[in-house]
Amino acid sequence: REDIRRKTGLIIKRGPVFLVGRIMGTSELKWSSSPWDAWRTRDREAAENVASATGGDLWLFNQVAGQIREAVWK
Repeated sequence: REDIRRKTGLIIKRGPVFLVGRIMGTSELKWSSSPWDAWRTRDREAAENVASATGGDLWLFNQVAGQIREAVWK
C-alpha cells in the first residue's frame, strides 16, 4: 500500500495563483488559480530555485487529500 504522504509535492504560489510552467516557445510564465494545475516537485532545492526566480512562495500540496499549506522549515 502506498503512503499518501509520498503524494505531497512542493508548488509555487504568487499571490492568488500557482505556477503551471513556461508557455512553450516564449519566456512567459503560465499561472493558474488551481493548485491541481501547478507544476509540482519533491526536490526542495529545485523548488526553492524556481520560487526565487519567479518571486513566488513555496507551498506543500497533496493532490490526493486536496490539502495545501505554506511550506515552513525550522
